[in-house]
Amino acid sequence: MKFRGFVLLAISAVVFLVAANYPKTDNAQKEAILMQTILAGLDQLHYSPQDIDDDFSNKVFNLYLERIDGNKRWLTQTDIDKLAIYKNQLDDQANAGTYEFLNIAQESLSKSLAKTKVYYQEILAKPFDFTGDETIELDGEKKEYAKNDAELKTYWEKAMKYETLTRLVGKIEAQKKAAEEEKEEPDGEKTEIKTVAELEKESREAVLKLFNDWYHRMEKRQRKDYLSDYLNAFTTVFDPHTNYFLPADKENFDIGMSGRLEGIGARLQETPTDETKVVMVVAGGPAYRGKVVEVGDIFLKVAQGDDGDWVDIGGWDINDVVAKIRGKKGTKVRLTLKKVDGSIVETTIVREEIIMDEGYAKSAILDLETVGDNIGYIKLPRFYADFNKRDGHQCAVDVGIELEKLKAQKVNGIILDLRNNGGGSLRDVVDMSGFFIEEGPIVQVKSRRANPEVLDDRDPSVQYDGPLIVMVNSFSASASEILAAALQDYGRAVIVGSDATFGKATVQRFFDLDRAIRGYSDIKPLGEVKVTTQKFYRITGNSNQLKGVIPDITLPDNYDLIKTGEQEYETAMKWTEIEPVAHKQGVFQVKNKAALRTASEGRVANNEVFQKIKENAKRLKKQRESTSYSLNLETFQTNKAANKEEAKKYKNLMKEIEGLTVSNLSVDLAQINADSSKIGRNDEFIKALKKDVYVEETLHIMKDLVKGSSAFIDPRKN
Repeated sequence: MKFRGFVLLAISAVVFLVAANYPKTDNAQKEAILMQTILAGLDQLHYSPQDIDDDFSNKVFNLYLERIDGNKRWLTQTDIDKLAIYKNQLDDQANAGTYEFLNIAQESLSKSLAKTKVYYQEILAKPFDFTGDETIELDGEKKEYAKNDAELKTYWEKAMKYETLTRLVGKIEAQKKAAEEEKEEPDGEKTEIKTVAELEKESREAVLKLFNDWYHRMEKRQRKDYLSDYLNAFTTVFDPHTNYFLPADKENFDIGMSGRLEGIGARLQETPTDETKVVMVVAGGPAYRGKVVEVGDIFLKVAQGDDGDWVDIGGWDINDVVAKIRGKKGTKVRLTLKKVDGSIVETTIVREEIIMDEGYAKSAILDLETVGDNIGYIKLPRFYADFNKRDGHQCAVDVGIELEKLKAQKVNGIILDLRNNGGGSLRDVVDMSGFFIEEGPIVQVKSRRANPEVLDDRDPSVQYDGPLIVMVNSFSASASEILAAALQDYGRAVIVGSDATFGKATVQRFFDLDRAIRGYSDIKPLGEVKVTTQKFYRITGNSNQLKGVIPDITLPDNYDLIKTGEQEYETAMKWTEIEPVAHKQGVFQVKNKAALRTASEGRVANNEVFQKIKENAKRLKKQRESTSYSLNLETFQTNKAANKEEAKKYKNLMKEIEGLTVSNLSVDLAQINADSSKIGRNDEFIKALKKDVYVEETLHIMKDLVKGSSAFIDPRKN
C-alpha cells in the first residue's frame, strides 16, 4: 500500500533525529536505530500509542518469553529468575537503543540448547520401558518451568519417551496392516516381522536424527532472527496485528496479497509460540484438494519426496518453513500436522505452481430439486489486491465480472460465500459492497487524531438488485466482516453462518523503514512495520471488534465450542462504539428475518449431518482440552484406538447431496478446459459444493427469501 506523504514525513522527522547520533554504524548501532525507528514510528502512527514504561516492559518480557520458550522445554525457573531482574528495564533499554536483556536471553537460550542436546542424546541411547504409569503434559500453558536442571532433564526424558512412543505405535500398526494385506495376497512381497524391541530401537534412532537435525538448524539461527522475535514482542504489546517484518517476510506477505502463491497452496503464519499455523488454504490448490490441510492446523514436520527424512520444524523461522514446503511442480512433500482438536495426522502433497485465478473469485450455478433452481454462487477466498502491478487483479473488479456473468444467466438469487475469507483490501470491500446498493456509506474509519471518516459508495448504479445471501464463519475476518456488516445493516442481504465472525475491526498499513532514514545504505534493508493506524466501525456506530458479525441465521459448526478469533489475542484492542451515520437503500429490503430463522432452525434440527456436526463440536472441545498423554504402551494404544474409532463417526459427514446440481457458467468452460490441471481443480470445486451441507441449507433459505412474500419487500415492485 502506498505511503501518505504527511505520514512519511511524521515518522521521518523523528527518526532523522535518532539517526543523527550514529554517523558511523556497526551492528549494535544498526540495531539501536532499528529499535528507535520502530518505537518512534509507532508513537507517531499507531492508533493507540503506548507509554513506554515499566508496565509496557513487563508485557514485552512476558511476550518474549512466550515467543522463545512457550512450551517451557529449554529455560528453567533459575534462568527465568536471572532474566526477571530486567523485567522493568526493557523500556529504558529500548529508549537507549541497547539490548542487554536480549543479549542475556539469547545467551541463556544458547546454553540451554547445548545442555538439552546432551540430555536427549544420552536419553535416546538407551531403550525405554513403556510399562509404567507415567504421563506427559504437552500444553505449555498448563506447565510450569522446570525448577532446576534435574527437573528439566526429567521433562526431556518424558518428552523423548513420548516422541519414541508415537513412532513405535505407528510402526506396530503399519507392520500389522502389512501382515494383514499379505494374508489377502499371499503371493506378494513378504513382510519382515520385527519385534517390539527392534521397532523401539528404530523409533529412538528416528527421534535422535530428528532432534539432531532440528538442533543443527536452531544453532544456525542468526542474530536477525532473535532480534526479529524481540522486536515483535514490542510491537505486539500495541496490538496483535502490528508486526515487524524482515524483508523476506514482507516479500511473502506481498505474494499472498497478490494471489501469487507457490507450493502446496496454503498461507502460513508464525504463532507467538513459534509454531507454523495454516491461516488460509488456497481454493483449487493441492492442499485444498487433498482435504487434509485445514485452517488452524499446525505444521510439525516436513519430509521431501517419498523417502526423505522427517524434519521437525518446531521453532523454525517462518521463512525457513516456507522454503521447505515450497518446491518445483510435480515434487512431493510430506507433512505432519496437528489438527485443531489436537490429533496428529500425516499427508503427502504433490506441489504445483498455483494458478492465480484459482485463488480469485469464481462462480457457479446451483440447482436443488424441489427447492430452487438457477441460483448464482460466488466464492471469494480473500479480498486480494495486487498493489505492485497496475493491471494486477483486484477482487472488486473480479466480483463485478462474476455478477455480470450471473445476471446474463438470469439467476433467481445470488449466494456470496465469504467463509474462511481472512480479509484484505479495504478499498475493494467498499467498492464491492456498493455493487448491491445505491450510493451510501459502507463503513466508518477512525484514526486516532481525527473524527470518523465515512467511506462511501459514490456510484449510484446498482450492479445486482436481487435476493442476496452472504455466507460466513468464524474465520471470516476484517474486510469480510465489513461487507457482511454493511449489507446486514442496510437490510440488503441475509447473513448465514457460525455463531460469529472473527472479530477483527482494525486497519493496518505497511511502512518501509528504509524510507524513514536518508542515506545509511550500510544498515539497509531494515524491513517494514505493519501498523494498526485505524479502527473501523459499522454505519450503525457499532463495532465488530472482538464480537464479530452475528449472522441473521446461525448454523452448527465444528468449532462452535472452541474459542477462536480476535478474542484469543491477549493484546487485542478493546471494543468501542461511535455515533451512527444515516443510511438507507431502496433496492431489496429483507424483512421478517425471524421467520427465515425459524424455518431454518426446523430444518437443521431434522438434518442428520448438522446434528452430527454438533456432536463433533463437543468431541473436538474435549480433545482440545485433553493435553496429557500416557507413556504406557498399552494405554497409549488403547486411547489412540478409541479416539480413532470415535473420529470415524465424523470422518465422512459431507456426502453428495441428493438432487443438488452444480454447473459452471458456459462462458467459463473454455478457460476451465484449457489444461488438465484447471480441469482437475474445477472438478474438485464442483465436487466440494455438491457435498456442502451449508450450501444446501443456504439454498433452502434462498427459497424462503425468494418465494415467501412475508419474508421480504422488494422495492422494485412498489
